[in-house]
Amino acid sequence: MSLLDALTDGHRIADLSQPLENGMPSSPTHPPFRFALAQRHGDVVREDGLTGSHELITMGGHVGTHMDAVSHVAADGVLHGGVPVAQALERGRYRVGGIEAVPPILCRGVLFDIPRLRAVPRLGPGEAVTAEDLAATGLEVRAGDVALVRTGWAQLWDRPADYLGGEGGVPGLDASGARWLAERGVRAVGGDTIALEQTSPEAGLGRLPVHRILLQENGINIIEVMNLEELSAAGPAEFLFVCAPLPVVGATGAPVRPLAVW
Repeated sequence: MSLLDALTDGHRIADLSQPLENGMPSSPTHPPFRFALAQRHGDVVREDGLTGSHELITMGGHVGTHMDAVSHVAADGVLHGGVPVAQALERGRYRVGGIEAVPPILCRGVLFDIPRLRAVPRLGPGEAVTAEDLAATGLEVRAGDVALVRTGWAQLWDRPADYLGGEGGVPGLDASGARWLAERGVRAVGGDTIALEQTSPEAGLGRLPVHRILLQENGINIIEVMNLEELSAAGPAEFLFVCAPLPVVGATGAPVRPLAVW
């Protein structure tokens, strides 16, 4: 059997990304997504009647389903690997730790479906996903895997204020869960919320220990704003995971369209 046959014959594919459109939820600390037609059909008509249309898109690198590069966070002025920010930054972009340095990912993925574990539709605002939760799923995690953490928060995608936390915060991975995954050597961690980690209405995005543990201390990329609902409904706990960020040179993050195949 050919590799193509092995990947396509009788298998299912789940798109794990959220659609990009005006008005979608985005972090208030990042430039939002904006789409507008720059040329419409009929604005320019060629002699043979053919017309073309195209658009202008603006957005931050951490808007929509995206991957964080290790240059996204620093601690005490130092990036992952002990590189001082002052040495990594050159001409307005990062020459060390940029998103273009992340190779395409084709590996085993595992889904930590925490609402399924707790027998609820989705986690409540501000709830933590702990190391104990991850261990309780019974999933084997291997070095080089990508770990996806479902909270069910994607169900609120069409309610931006609620998706961003409203008055109660957002559920997500806590420091113990991040360390548990890092100790097992995962290559990336993804989630279905705006910041992957648990946030409270008091701290908001002002304190991000999971980002520090994964990105700055361990060099583990983060994938945020995923849609894990179809994958959860289908039921596979492990699958082939496919993902590649746009190679924006020197950027701290970029859009991705991750896929699960099983």
